[in-house]
Amino acid sequence: MTPPPNAATAAARTVVDELVRCGARHLVLSPGSRSAPLAFAAYDAAAAGRVELHTRLDERTAGFLALGLARTSRRPVGVVTTSGTAVANLHPAVLEASHSGLPLVLLTADRPAHLRGTGANQTTWQPGMFGRAVLDEADVVPGSPGDREDEQVRAWRAHLFRLVEVATTGHGPVHLNLQLDGPLTPDAGDGWSTGIDAADPPATDDEPRPSPEPLDATVRTVVVAGDDAGPPARVLAEQAGWPLLAEPSSGSRTGDHAIRTGRLLLADPALAGGIDRVVVAGHPTLSRPVTRLVSRTDVEVVALADRHGRWTDPGHVVSRVIGAATVDGRCDKKWLADWKGRDAEVSRRLDELVDGWDADLVPHQVAREVATALPPGGLLFVGSSNPVRDLDLMVPRYDVGARRMVVANRGLAGIDGTLSSAIGCALGRPRSTRALALLGDVTFLHDLTGLAIGPVEARPDLTVVVVNDDGGSIFALLEQGAETHAASFERLFATPHGADLGALCAGLGVHHRQVRDPAGLRDALATPAGGLEVVEAVVRRDDRRALDAAIRALV
Repeated sequence: MTPPPNAATAAARTVVDELVRCGARHLVLSPGSRSAPLAFAAYDAAAAGRVELHTRLDERTAGFLALGLARTSRRPVGVVTTSGTAVANLHPAVLEASHSGLPLVLLTADRPAHLRGTGANQTTWQPGMFGRAVLDEADVVPGSPGDREDEQVRAWRAHLFRLVEVATTGHGPVHLNLQLDGPLTPDAGDGWSTGIDAADPPATDDEPRPSPEPLDATVRTVVVAGDDAGPPARVLAEQAGWPLLAEPSSGSRTGDHAIRTGRLLLADPALAGGIDRVVVAGHPTLSRPVTRLVSRTDVEVVALADRHGRWTDPGHVVSRVIGAATVDGRCDKKWLADWKGRDAEVSRRLDELVDGWDADLVPHQVAREVATALPPGGLLFVGSSNPVRDLDLMVPRYDVGARRMVVANRGLAGIDGTLSSAIGCALGRPRSTRALALLGDVTFLHDLTGLAIGPVEARPDLTVVVVNDDGGSIFALLEQGAETHAASFERLFATPHGADLGALCAGLGVHHRQVRDPAGLRDALATPAGGLEVVEAVVRRDDRRALDAAIRALV
């Protein structure tokens, strides 16, 4: 291989080459001057077919796009920014990746360290910027032509290899801060003369799997499966004969043991009062009833540690943490039958309530239609706030093995970067039979730049369903939404925006369709336009608190 013309180009090409050799198949870039060597290196790698390059105007969008790609591709994803505030804009995505255990590799260009604290343009203290949110980081000094160039190449590779290894085995983001000095383009030389060829990366051992620990199946137990719990939670419930309370993004909500209205049934003293043990898997965050359940002091709470070695324990009551579980015996059949019987009854009454509500279109109907439209092999990304909670009550019991994937940003459950994450998830799982996203209008507006995709960039086949109630109706369900605070509610929490979503989509070249009733929504979902499209489902907001109260009153 011809030696790079200068030290900055050598460093950038080495880093990108090592990232690809370590398994990355996607690289996300936001433009900048100081990061030019990394940009040129990424372009060359993409032109050679070694990596797929995605360019975005906004660093926050780029970070969440990379996060979505990492979530569904199950591989490390690099994201490149220039110096200064560009780096800081990655922080929300880094936090979500940290709490979700996703291997983001942050490649941030920087000015040489001697400019820090001098007032130099776009120069700040980038090392340490992400604090505890990253698993590891390296601050790499600029390359120096003629000064042990082969050692510098080995060091660049070693830094990147170590960080990617930490990201993939530790499940989280890492940060390589690369100080770059001029020249910054590959058409200018500075005396660099060494190639960047290297041997294959060292082989690494597979992660050890924990030995299963036994649980007495005869104890009346419920399995709570939160985000990313995976199939083991379902398998455990089925082996023991226990009911399964699984959130939509758990990866566990399939099979005959899943209880659709579980969070409502926890208000039934006959059922909730009979619980002697809770097994918690994944990261459950959707509802207060479930949080109260896993925080109870009168039941045994057992946690299944996730692949990051972490578990959920908001009430500080977990008495036993295990990496995997097996069961001895089987629970009394009546325990599961009671839960399933009540679930069937409440589910029927819930459907009747939703379909009979005095509104042309109810948010729960939107969630149900989207969930029903998800075919085997399909992908559904669901936004935070109300959409994921509505889906929790309305998603049908999917068949085991149908490979439907329902995902969400539940690490910190923010609304940041939701469109970009959904697009990244769709691009990271191109084998999906169909890709859908369900989110609210405020979430949509919060990441509108996610739709600003250049004409040469990869665009997914993705139908984004936006539940538009002109504001933040999630707050109507909380204490802030009580009649006591009615005078200030609209200004402080509901924040109506009056935005014309169709006009916004038109300005960004995205196909848009508005629907106002279930039939219109079903038609829109049945006849996708192809490519990236937005279906706006218009619903009321003024009745949201009353609707939620009526649903809770079913039990």
